Amino acid sequence: MQLGMRLCAPTAAAFGASCLGCRSWARRSPGRSLGCSPRQISRSNSQETPASRDSPRVLITGGLGQLGVGLAEMLRNLHGAENVILSDIKKPPPHVVSSGPFVYADVLDYKHLRELIVNNRITWLVHYSALLSAVGEANVALARKINITGLHNVLDLALENCLRLFVPSTIGAFGPSSPRDPAPDLCVQRPRTIYGVSKVHGELMGEYLHHKYGLDFRCLRYPGVISANSQPGGGTTDYAVQIFHDALSTGHHECYLRPDTRLPMMHISDCHRATVEFMQAPECQLSLRTYNIAAMSFTPEEVALEICKHLPHLKVTYNPDSVRQNIADSWPVRFDDSNARRDWGWAPTFGLEELVSDMLSSIRDKRTHEGLPVS
Repeated sequence: MQLGMRLCAPTAAAFGASCLGCRSWARRSPGRSLGCSPRQISRSNSQETPASRDSPRVLITGGLGQLGVGLAEMLRNLHGAENVILSDIKKPPPHVVSSGPFVYADVLDYKHLRELIVNNRITWLVHYSALLSAVGEANVALARKINITGLHNVLDLALENCLRLFVPSTIGAFGPSSPRDPAPDLCVQRPRTIYGVSKVHGELMGEYLHHKYGLDFRCLRYPGVISANSQPGGGTTDYAVQIFHDALSTGHHECYLRPDTRLPMMHISDCHRATVEFMQAPECQLSLRTYNIAAMSFTPEEVALEICKHLPHLKVTYNPDSVRQNIADSWPVRFDDSNARRDWGWAPTFGLEELVSDMLSSIRDKRTHEGLPVS
């Protein structure tokens, strides 16, 4: 369904050409009654503090993936637990339920998503729902449905409700004809995966709606993100997570990429911090709507050697998978993130040494806590 078909004429006219006009329309528009809907998660007005009223009201889609829970924790520490709502189509584990509001939300269900946004007075929307690169290639139809149709629902709702919208992009948004070392913010992209194609589509749609209607669209191209608290989810860079689990469990890792395959990577805490800092940055500081962010680049061989400084018994063998290897060979070796550093002060904390030390310590503690053997 086209955007214009979902917006009534007075609303579309009210958007004007700037986000300032959008915000003024939002102030003029009468608020909906919050009623007694079971989908309403927020506290009643009488329970809110002045600080919570000044904080953004955040909805995170795809919240049970690699990134959502950690970002929610960081945002809740800043803005209060009641102001950050995680959502997904999967049943959350107990520790997620106890940490703050969680709701069921399918990004393909436009009406339900709209109700959540309106009833909970959402002002920031973080759209993490997506099928990743390798999984997407195995199910292109589903990837197209979630990554593109779901994105269109989110874009429409963000525009209609004057939300600040964050949609992540990826190294997968580049292709074999892109500059690889380094890849700048603005260049030829032309990816060859449905994941990458959908991400470029999202970047361009968000930029178009920003310039056309003033949508406050924000996008970061993430490198491979490495976390001790989530399992690999079907991405091409997942070996860089699995190798730590294997090092501490079996002492052996079989890598599906060649040992010399260099890719940009980032510790998850840097990824979360970059996202929060970018969302908080004043709009006047942003010269782009989509930025690269970088921290380090390494090969499977280099990360294995660094792990061996802590665990000399680790054995790594290489059995390249043609699908993932071809994807990796089309991606940048390094990101140029000079615009993010200049415009809103981005700077990473973790290098390779710090990442390896933290990952081994975190996974060792986790396995010990769960009563699992540590190699």
